[in-house]
Amino acid sequence: MTFNIPFDNTFAQLDPLFYTKLAPEPVAAPKLRAFNRDLARILDVSEGETSEMAQVFGGNVVPGGAEPLAQLYSGHQFGNYNPQLGDGRAILLGEVVGQDGIRRDVQLKGSGRTPYSRQGDGRAWLGPVLREYVVSEAMHALGIPTTRALAAVETGETVWRERGYPGAILARVAQSHLRVGTFQIFAVRGETAALKTLTQYAIDRHYPEAEGPMGLLKAVRDRQVALISAWMGVGFIHGVMNTDNCSIAGETIDYGPCAFMDVFKSNRVFSSIDRGGRYAYGNQPQIIVWNLAQLATALLQQMEKPEDAVEEATEIVHAMPALLHEAWLNRFRAKIGIEGNDEADEALITSLLNRMTDGQADFTNTFRALSDGPARDQFADPEAFDAWESDWRARLTQEQDPVAVMQATNPVFIPRNHRVEEMITAAVEGDFAPFERLNRVLATPFAHQEGDMDLARPPAQGEVVQATFCGT
Repeated sequence: MTFNIPFDNTFAQLDPLFYTKLAPEPVAAPKLRAFNRDLARILDVSEGETSEMAQVFGGNVVPGGAEPLAQLYSGHQFGNYNPQLGDGRAILLGEVVGQDGIRRDVQLKGSGRTPYSRQGDGRAWLGPVLREYVVSEAMHALGIPTTRALAAVETGETVWRERGYPGAILARVAQSHLRVGTFQIFAVRGETAALKTLTQYAIDRHYPEAEGPMGLLKAVRDRQVALISAWMGVGFIHGVMNTDNCSIAGETIDYGPCAFMDVFKSNRVFSSIDRGGRYAYGNQPQIIVWNLAQLATALLQQMEKPEDAVEEATEIVHAMPALLHEAWLNRFRAKIGIEGNDEADEALITSLLNRMTDGQADFTNTFRALSDGPARDQFADPEAFDAWESDWRARLTQEQDPVAVMQATNPVFIPRNHRVEEMITAAVEGDFAPFERLNRVLATPFAHQEGDMDLARPPAQGEVVQATFCGT
């Protein structure tokens, strides 16, 4: 079967002020390290010879129908506005309408310099590429909206960071790569016509039921409410919730210094560059409201009389905290086996979380043990759990099948940070078996898998990952 990607491009037909058209920079010796057949089937991408796919996903060959380009955007980074960012190490090959009817981008990440690279080399090294492959596919299996990984290619070149590492490229798939920052740059520049075009394009592509800029704002808000509550439910910390990393489509995008919590701490930070804890686990709901406010500000700039829509925009943004809280509460109700609604549920959930913090309890394993047992063993002081358990079991008498609810909500497996680091270390040495094993196990995260339960184990004291790093 001949390798084929059935491109059907729309963004490339917009005005060139939104992007720069250019091809990926070729690499020395591309080698295909992973190809996602499940995703390829959805995209109707036909598998070809390994060498042929390596040439395409490595950036050496531009496939038929592709219109490669680097997108322009800006964004707030840790609260400070950067007036121009853009795809500094990524090339959008084009779009595909999948068998499910959904239009998606196919992008090469780590594909070389672009006009937006600034001082960067436009490349990626193997570690961050494999991390994003594993974590994004795990998020998909967990049911969380996310970009996905189509392929990973080792380039045969050395990428220099603090030392030399094997270079790599990730073929990433997303419903689009439009970000809050994509709107910000044209709003700040006062390019009203471009902002109107972009707004209508986003509506047509993602939210055809939305009416005008405020309809788009509301639709993005609702998608982000669902997304962030899903993150909170699995203990995921994005690490860099800058507005240029905030997807208009409501997907998790840009897996840099991301991490999953082991021991539960609401103020947990992993990102080495988040020195003030801006993007700590517990701050993520507040940050997404802040990001939505930046989108609202940008969208208002296209209106002839922005002041007429300020009140509506304010109402949309101000409604978000309550929506986030409701979504969080419903998700954590399910995590403790509750489908109904009782006023005392929030206090019950909060009490457990506080006891988990005090008892150094593992987030993932504690919640799973509520159905599989024994949960008390997760706590440094098991009696702290016993004191909570009686109230919880009394509440469960009102529920029909709490065990089924919990087992469908609480995973057995997550991409444990220490296992991801072990996988990267092995791959750099040429051993991809841990990478392949993680992908296999994490594809069914809610099921017990005999022979692989060591991947559910929290890190030993010497295995704890204290910080994670951006791939640039």
